[in-house]
Amino acid sequence: MEKKIAIFASGNGTNAENIIRYFQAKQGETQVVLVVCNRWRAKVFDRAEQLGVSCIYMNKDAWATGGEVMRLLREREIDFIVLAGFLARVPDVILQAYPQRIVNIHPSLLPKFGGKGMYGDRVHQAVLEAGEQESGITIQYINEHYDEGDIIAQYRCPVLPGDTPDELAQRVHALEYEYYPQVVERLVAEIKI
Repeated sequence: MEKKIAIFASGNGTNAENIIRYFQAKQGETQVVLVVCNRWRAKVFDRAEQLGVSCIYMNKDAWATGGEVMRLLREREIDFIVLAGFLARVPDVILQAYPQRIVNIHPSLLPKFGGKGMYGDRVHQAVLEAGEQESGITIQYINEHYDEGDIIAQYRCPVLPGDTPDELAQRVHALEYEYYPQVVERLVAEIKI
């Protein structure tokens, strides 16, 4: 039976593109069929379009209640949601409709360097300023609090002497691109629909 994934994204869309390509290459029953974005003119629109995946903009009001987003998810028969660079809070109505079926990736080893406002280069800068020896990614289920959901997996990389935030980000991105699609695939395979 086909399983359908929606990706929520806010920006450039490199992780979204990577996940879409991963499932398209597998040509299996699980596919990304929808990208929902909360920022008009985000690069993710171009990436999704080039890969033949519908990308729909939802404004701040639509995210405030979640009703319009929820209708779209039901209409498209979405089974699983992947956050890929999505910076808004997911409304409670969606959290309740998709328990243990919404995952996020964070560019640090949570619980360190997480929480509201901790994303992208801000995280890498904080890791460097703290003198950490390693960093990495955390893949987790989401809940109503930023970066506090149950941790599914963590993958690590070294923090090298003299690293800049960009250099550390490159190693962290490599982990994201390699492991996030694999973990999503495993989780989606486990859900019963």
